[in-house]
Amino acid sequence: MGKTLEQKKALVNEISQEFDGTKLVIVIDYATLSVAEITKLRRSLRPTGTVCRTTKNTLLKQAISGTPEWQPLEKFLVGPSACLFVKDDIGGAVKAYQAFLKESKKTELRGGVLEGRALSAKDLQAIADLPSKEVLISQIAGAINAVTAKIAIGIKEVPQSLGRAIKAVSEKEAA
Repeated sequence: MGKTLEQKKALVNEISQEFDGTKLVIVIDYATLSVAEITKLRRSLRPTGTVCRTTKNTLLKQAISGTPEWQPLEKFLVGPSACLFVKDDIGGAVKAYQAFLKESKKTELRGGVLEGRALSAKDLQAIADLPSKEVLISQIAGAINAVTAKIAIGIKEVPQSLGRAIKAVSEKEAA
């Protein structure tokens, strides 16, 4: 039995609310996945702050019709589509999906939208290859620490070299 018009409107409203606070939406083809596999995908994405939703493309198109930021998604909504709503860790979500893809080999990444821009599968791969936020912060901290260490060594070296020069002159005069 099909859904009533009120149920469909409620579903469109629910999907529209899902877009709030979402940084990236990834569209995948889930036609060949079993219920157990899609549940496994959802569980693997949950730690990254990602929600996986499957719904009719027409309802998704209605949900994004009022927001120009998500309009590029329409070109990816062909056939059975699942949307991954990434709210926190973009790189982690893409990596978790790729790990699932490597294991199951049953799904296909169609593309995504980030900040109103359509991203191809290659673009999403480039995002996945970026280091995580924590790694970037530690790299920046290490670079800052290296600069201060070099300055400290340089400052310490001036009096030491002056002391060595004075000692060499005094030894030369004593000899």
